[in-house]
Amino acid sequence: MYNFVLAFVICGGLVIIGELVSSWTKAWVPSVFVTACLLLVGYWTVIPTTLVADSKLVPFGSSIAIFILITHMGTVISLQRLIEQWKTVCVCLAGLFGMCVLCYFVGPILMDRALVIAGLPPLTGGIVAATMMQSAAASKGLMAASVFAITMYCVQGFAGYPITAVCLKREGQRLLDEFRAGRVQTNAADLSEVSKVVEVPSSTGLTILRIPERFNSPIVILTKLGIVAWLASLMGMWTGLSGAVWALVFGVIFNYLGFLDSDALHKANSYNILMFALMMFVFSGLKDCTPEMLMDIIGPMIILVILGVIGMFVFSVIIAKVLRLSFYLAFANCLTALYGFPFDAIITESTCDALAKNQEEKDFLMSRLFPSMIVGGFVTVTITSVVIASIFVNLL
Repeated sequence: MYNFVLAFVICGGLVIIGELVSSWTKAWVPSVFVTACLLLVGYWTVIPTTLVADSKLVPFGSSIAIFILITHMGTVISLQRLIEQWKTVCVCLAGLFGMCVLCYFVGPILMDRALVIAGLPPLTGGIVAATMMQSAAASKGLMAASVFAITMYCVQGFAGYPITAVCLKREGQRLLDEFRAGRVQTNAADLSEVSKVVEVPSSTGLTILRIPERFNSPIVILTKLGIVAWLASLMGMWTGLSGAVWALVFGVIFNYLGFLDSDALHKANSYNILMFALMMFVFSGLKDCTPEMLMDIIGPMIILVILGVIGMFVFSVIIAKVLRLSFYLAFANCLTALYGFPFDAIITESTCDALAKNQEEKDFLMSRLFPSMIVGGFVTVTITSVVIASIFVNLL
């Protein structure tokens, strides 16, 4: 009865259960954590350790999917929005720098250096960084480090959610006190910023390389992404700088030139299948995790998270003072590295709902908190984590 089709169905079922639990808990329990736990327990009991390979998702997820996805990331970057929120960008970069510095120099004193290097990029971002580190560690035979990268990706949100909620509540209450006292007010421009910040901007650059829409089918869009990803891989070989970084940069450039569509994979209706393949490829590394290995890495995992958050906290305090920003909001912006979108949007909106007594107060809070939180997650997870991972893969 068991064949490649059933293997694919089992993979999909595990992801669906994770998404249901995440929905029922309003994202406080990450879907990836649930899926990873189910797969890990399954590997120890009834699920074949070759499940993901049997589903035929591994070669696709480990090769073309990751390069296409990173190139796609470049097509959703709005340089104008980053410029408008330049303080948020500076805050997030400073926070990630503090995380990397403290973990890199203090971490090896308390734990294996390979675990620090493999776990830090996933801690600063999302699945792409985790994939890069998991693959790099596995290729060097560092199986514990490979599994460590996956587990860091799966559990990082548990540290980020509660601390972010506390920071946003403190900042939200401060803002509400001023609003209720009549010292500040919202306006239509602020509310329009809230509505547009989660929208992917349309191409506003050149049109010289743009293909007429009647010819721009999903296959054409995917092929264009493939061409740019191929160029990025060549640049990676020629320059020695990771092809992943070039894929992100080229995604931005070719989107500006009109060759790549904005939000290309969603336009081609292909984003979810590529992300599914990439996610299952990452989770396939759990087949090498034994109960003994898991017990050995729990301690280092907690240590790395604590060090990372402390480093982020210290540099958030410094940059907030330099830029004259609220520390609570600055720290919350940095913490988006631990979960990213859409969880940054969910936490922010739920906080505003809890604090506001009416729609006017909620609109005011959203106008002050939402834009910077969304941009924060974009800077940390989408952009910076890929760059950090491309550096750390060479340090293993």
